[in-house]
Amino acid sequence: MGIFLRRAGFFTVLLFWTTTTILSAADKISGTLTVHDSLTAPTQPATIEATLTGKSLRTEIPLGGEPIELLIAGNVVATAMTGGDGRAILSYILKAKGSVPFTVRVATASRVVVVEAGANLAVWERRTPIIAVEMASLMEAPTAQGPTATLPGKDAEGRQPMPDAASELGKLTQFYYNVLYVVTEDKAVGSNDQVNAQARQWLSDHKFPVGHILVLPSDPAAVGTKLDELHAAGWKTLKIGVGRTKTFAETFLQRRLDAVMVPEPARGEAPRKAKVAKEWKDVRKKM
Repeated sequence: MGIFLRRAGFFTVLLFWTTTTILSAADKISGTLTVHDSLTAPTQPATIEATLTGKSLRTEIPLGGEPIELLIAGNVVATAMTGGDGRAILSYILKAKGSVPFTVRVATASRVVVVEAGANLAVWERRTPIIAVEMASLMEAPTAQGPTATLPGKDAEGRQPMPDAASELGKLTQFYYNVLYVVTEDKAVGSNDQVNAQARQWLSDHKFPVGHILVLPSDPAAVGTKLDELHAAGWKTLKIGVGRTKTFAETFLQRRLDAVMVPEPARGEAPRKAKVAKEWKDVRKKM
């Protein structure tokens, strides 16, 4: 009888422990983790910013006090906690140059269901030339019947690439240039991080070379502000921009940098000192 009671007590404790475990898992909340590309030089710290949000009454709210992990090649290399704004700042140093994919995820100890997001860490030598490319110059112009989005989305909804754009840009980056892809933020498409992820997917789907993606506000001054920041940070080999819009070209020319417009714009749209390429096959001839 005593043995039976002891066993019954054991099963009661086991059942209680199992139920508690299930309830703890069920108590976890859903979250969304976003991250964008980061740029650094070999042996210099890379700053990677991840943002964790949840939903409350159909509104996105930041989730603070949650542990975030940075993984490279499947290994956890850095950890950080999210602040009151939902952001976690992770730092890591790589010695070799290249483009390194990384993942950030919510640690298992978090009250948030484990989620993860990925991006690329560009590790560039400062002496290597950099070319900035406006994403719009890589895409076919929208038609009256076709999609009108200014940014890439899913293949079925986004715009097709300009002929030869991927192969020609690949030749430019194979042995010489590093490439910065400049994307204009569009609130209709999503948040900054969502636009970044969509742009990365579009570039990958259409076989463009891997580069560093910059998502900038629609403010006409945003590209110039970012150029000045990059130069101040030591990226002084950024001396040429290839774009579709007059504003993009003027931003480079105003700083005594080179600008190439592609495809050929309407008469009067090209700034006086901008070079013009009818199609992407002609871009290298203008550089």
